[in-house]
Amino acid sequence: MSSHSRPLVVGIGGTIRAGSTSERTLRFALSAAADLGAEPLLLTAAELHLPAYRPGSSARTARARRFVEALRAAEGVLVASPAYHGGMSGLLKNALDHAEDLRDDARPYLDGRAVGCIATGAGWQGPAATLAQMRGTAHALRGWPTPLGVVVNSSQPCFEEAGVPVEHYRTQLRIMAGQVVGFARLRMGAAALGRADLFRPAGVVQPTGQ
Repeated sequence: MSSHSRPLVVGIGGTIRAGSTSERTLRFALSAAADLGAEPLLLTAAELHLPAYRPGSSARTARARRFVEALRAAEGVLVASPAYHGGMSGLLKNALDHAEDLRDDARPYLDGRAVGCIATGAGWQGPAATLAQMRGTAHALRGWPTPLGVVVNSSQPCFEEAGVPVEHYRTQLRIMAGQVVGFARLRMGAAALGRADLFRPAGVVQPTGQ
């Protein structure tokens, strides 16, 4: 669980290929969030390799339960996906489908969490379309996509020899991480003052399901 001083930011994404562009940029963004005082938790492809989500079934693997518990505890989320034919990877989409297990929580789905999205691919068109889909999914899960989403074109140099993203992407990823952490701190501060209603107006009934 996150503490008042250190919001938990969960980073999810990458591919089963070690050292993929999406995983490396996600790691940098999560590190930037940690530099801003967040408690980081990274869930890469190995942790996201879950059985296909089955609506109506309560059977979950230990890995699926860990993933859902991480989202439940999160105050902010960073998501990174490669562009697969104009959309996010099936691996990531299936993992996010498991957020349905949070439907009856006091904070259902990703309610009240800022969600920073990163899309990568060899060009601009595919990742741009993927970023739009990721932001739409975050909205559907009642998350708050950050004003800045990051598109990484892997057909151009993305990383320096030290393995960190080039300056352009470093700047964007740091800004996005700052938006996630800043929003998390605002919400946590409001909750500590008993004003969580600032993020969920009083009297509004939270529907279940989508």
